[in-house]
Amino acid sequence: YVADGAGLAANQVGVGLRLFVYDCPDDYGIRHVGHIINPVLDLPDPGSRRLIDDFEGCLSVPGAGMAVPRPDRAVARGRDKDGSPLVIEGTGYFARCLQHETDHLLGHTYLDRLSKRDRKDALRQMADRSEDVFAQRAAKAAGPGR
Repeated sequence: YVADGAGLAANQVGVGLRLFVYDCPDDYGIRHVGHIINPVLDLPDPGSRRLIDDFEGCLSVPGAGMAVPRPDRAVARGRDKDGSPLVIEGTGYFARCLQHETDHLLGHTYLDRLSKRDRKDALRQMADRSEDVFAQRAAKAAGPGR
């Protein structure tokens, strides 16, 4: 929440689990809050999928953001914290979140989905802006009046 993220994968904070948490709206404005362990992602078949080229940022790439094409629907299947089966269906921005966080658990960031030129642009953005982003996060974490 300090970084205004929509999700966070365990490996982004040095935790060796295949788990992510999310707090993210879908295209209908419905807020989805939860977690999933050992997610497996199901995406629509290429013939029926609709790719949306939309802005994506990442807590691991502070200060950078680029348009990334992703399917507008996704289903993540995994387990909850009690070991019960869990199926999470997402559309729009929430589908993007499920895909983005699952990518992290597979060792990828959105940079891996960009052209070489766009990746260089994103890395340049991060170099130019990351210091400000970290300062803003520190100030938010300290709370008001500190």
